Amino acid sequence: MGRHEGAAQEAVRLDARVFGMVQGVGFRYWTMGKAEELGLSGEVKNLDDGSVSVVAEGPDPKVRELLDWLNSDKTPGRVERVDGSMSQAEGSFRGFRAR
Repeated sequence: MGRHEGAAQEAVRLDARVFGMVQGVGFRYWTMGKAEELGLSGEVKNLDDGSVSVVAEGPDPKVRELLDWLNSDKTPGRVERVDGSMSQAEGSFRGFRAR
């Protein structure tokens, strides 16, 4: 039933909150650049509590690559933890933006 491409090509959505020293260090712009490099759509924005919200949609392997990057030591600032959940993509974004 419409799954001819298989799970690998299925579009998924990552909703993540990134905690740590992640505001005022270029984190949003680096994240936007990484997401664009991976061909993902979504947005990244600072939240009032000092964390950063990341929503990204695209092929499952690419979204997981972004999540791995968020959890790596390659990000600006210092990430203490990432709380993320995966769901089915909603297709509500055109491109990726930082707010």
